[in-house]
Amino acid sequence: MMLLPYPRFTKGEITQDQPHTGSLPIISCVVFMALLAGCGSDSFSDLNHYISEVKAKPKEPIKPLPEIKLIEPFMFKPEGLRDPFKPLERSEQTEGVDVSTSSGIKPDTARRKEELEAFPLDGLRMVGTVDMKSSLWGLVKASDGTIYRVKVGNYMGKNYGKIIRIVSDKIELMEIVPDKPGTWREQPVSITLTE
Repeated sequence: MMLLPYPRFTKGEITQDQPHTGSLPIISCVVFMALLAGCGSDSFSDLNHYISEVKAKPKEPIKPLPEIKLIEPFMFKPEGLRDPFKPLERSEQTEGVDVSTSSGIKPDTARRKEELEAFPLDGLRMVGTVDMKSSLWGLVKASDGTIYRVKVGNYMGKNYGKIIRIVSDKIELMEIVPDKPGTWREQPVSITLTE
């Protein structure tokens, strides 16, 4: 790389053929230094004042740690308890007895299921009544949006619920639900008017 000599000019010798660019960087440096000199003022007085205020505040006592409660360890002793993963054993007294008929209550599984027995009871709502031929019919809305007309003796819900009474604000049923393994019991329930 070959260095060319820098042309030397004296005051007033700058021509148009050779523009003078040497003073531009110098002016830029002077302006930059002036800006830096302006930023160097002592502006920490606010910070120093705040620090002195914080140091002057009285110190609060440190709260003691909460008392640690000792927990007595629990020892599980499975002796004498039934294994939850084994099926229940029948007692010797009930071995020869048919427990499904011992209480006398059992659902009629041979009868044809009605339409409202496909829905759980909490998915059915009573929406009104209709008086037809001197008997009161209930209007029941299923979870699929269909409204059904029911009377005393019809069945509803998944637990063999038979309608035993219809009044203007509710439908009363008697369900047959499993009680103990192989036994059934009756349970009264009702659906109240919601709309």
